[in-house]
Amino acid sequence: MKIVLPGGTGNVGGFLSRSLAAAGHEVVVLSRRAAGVGGGVRVVGWDGRSLGAWAAEVDGCDVVVNLAGRSVDCRYTEENLREMMESRVDSTRVVGEAIAAAAVPPRVWLQMSTATIYAHRHDAPNDELTGVIGGDEPDVPAYWAFSAEIAKQWELAQQQASTPSTRKVALRAAMVMSPDRGSVFDMLSWMARLGLGGPVAGGRQYVSWIHDRDFLRAIDFLIERDDLDGPVNLASPGPLPHRDFIRVLRRSWRRPFGLPATGWMAEIGAFVLRSDTELLLKSRRVVPTRLLDAGFTFDFPDWTSSAADLVKRARNRGSVASAR
Repeated sequence: MKIVLPGGTGNVGGFLSRSLAAAGHEVVVLSRRAAGVGGGVRVVGWDGRSLGAWAAEVDGCDVVVNLAGRSVDCRYTEENLREMMESRVDSTRVVGEAIAAAAVPPRVWLQMSTATIYAHRHDAPNDELTGVIGGDEPDVPAYWAFSAEIAKQWELAQQQASTPSTRKVALRAAMVMSPDRGSVFDMLSWMARLGLGGPVAGGRQYVSWIHDRDFLRAIDFLIERDDLDGPVNLASPGPLPHRDFIRVLRRSWRRPFGLPATGWMAEIGAFVLRSDTELLLKSRRVVPTRLLDAGFTFDFPDWTSSAADLVKRARNRGSVASAR
């Protein structure tokens, strides 16, 4: 197949494009960056907001997987939140325009979304059928509602695109865990290895994640399953409280102790790391009901096996780097 990946130069786009190319597909990444990503992947320039010569790559391709959007690994200032909104909505809108204008449109459009669309809650899991959409929760920071609104507008831009010949899927992805440098797992591991991997603000908040290899398998599954459209949660079936999540991660790195952190300590740490506490404090209890009902099986359904595999691969990566 020919597969086009707008915004495919980030952490997720990097290992997804390499995997698809290794499987024999023609992979084209649309990016603002001029440099290539290697691995037989072709890079074509675009600005993420207006039609251009890049649209010819969409015409006649089999699949579009749109990953474009400003990274959430930043301080949630008013400017950054606005850029998150605009980069996601504008890129989704213009991908829809390219598909609508194509003489031979792709048969499926997988659009990145986020599990952050769901409400902060501890009482029950959120799935695609009965989950509570966020934005109205009491006693949470006001900007959390804006994060949920970004997700809503992101998905709405895909829904409103006039692409009757193209199946559309919104990928409500939890944190994608890969051993690559700069990934969420890499950041959490760095903290655990420094002895900072204790529960944050009591650790009751749920953590949802998906192992990178299950993410790749889920993408393949959704490309092939013509009966699946609309929102699909990309998350492992076993979310767990942060205190348990971080304890498993520490043990996987053979670190028996991690300093706990209060909410205000997390605020200081996030400021130093130029990140934001929503990533740590919001309870994301998300489960993949539609994937499971469709017959998808997870190779890494629990965090213990996932963390063990990721740590092993990260150690091997470090050994290779040292040898070089």
